[in-house]
Amino acid sequence: MKMKNEWLEQIEAALKEAAAVQDTPYKQTAEAMAYSLEAGGKRLRPMLVLEFCRLAGGDVEKAMPFACAVEMIHTYSLIHDDLPCMDNDDMRRGKPSCHKAFGEATALLAGDALLTKAFEMLAKAELPPERIVRAAAILSRCAGIDGMIGGQAVDLLNEAQAPDFSTLELTCRLKTAALLQAACLLGIAAAGNDQMADKAREYGLNLGLAFQIVDDILDVTGDSALLGKPVGSDAENGKTTFVTLCGLQKARELAERYSRGAAEVLAQIPGSEDLSRLTEQLLLRKH
Repeated sequence: MKMKNEWLEQIEAALKEAAAVQDTPYKQTAEAMAYSLEAGGKRLRPMLVLEFCRLAGGDVEKAMPFACAVEMIHTYSLIHDDLPCMDNDDMRRGKPSCHKAFGEATALLAGDALLTKAFEMLAKAELPPERIVRAAAILSRCAGIDGMIGGQAVDLLNEAQAPDFSTLELTCRLKTAALLQAACLLGIAAAGNDQMADKAREYGLNLGLAFQIVDDILDVTGDSALLGKPVGSDAENGKTTFVTLCGLQKARELAERYSRGAAEVLAQIPGSEDLSRLTEQLLLRKH
């Protein structure tokens, strides 16, 4: 993606500043927030905020608080997903999960704090108030019961009764794609340009479906060292995925189909060639 390295450096710097730990009685929870937020990752969601802001003719620098906000939501969701009451994962991005490093109670609070901090970041943006209000509406809906949280709830129900394809796709639309859609739409909101909103929403949906299916494939075929967490955890937990439901070859075909759908949307957006290349890279990724 154009200016990818530069943007990544700016994102990392902004996140580090936002998560700076002060000497307070609640310092440990702040350290747990920073531990998870600064653990690395693709930074795909903040990159999408900045790129869609650019494509919509906005000021990328002023969109940075929106980019940080969506990454905070994503990180909080990972902290909570890893808890023993959810997916019970010990490793995240090659490091002990937050609850393994700080304990369950502190990890729970760190996730809650990042969720709250995200909306503080939106409010700090040097943008017209109506754009900030629009961003808050987008993020709260996509991260809430009608988005990511709803997807997690359906995912838990799926553990008790194996889902069919439509239920599994719904889970993915909510749990994974909704926050990617939010990232694209936050970029549009920062630019103050709604003309691309439908395309941004459709692109985020297709990208989210492809992204989750590739994740399912990597849980079977991937390298633990590259993934930063053990492979085979879905099968070990008896979890239904696109691979277990459809088979490896069909899952790969589905991932390619949704990636093509994302690419077809981008073909309608001038100047999106770098984003098209990123979309293709995500399909071929090893972690």
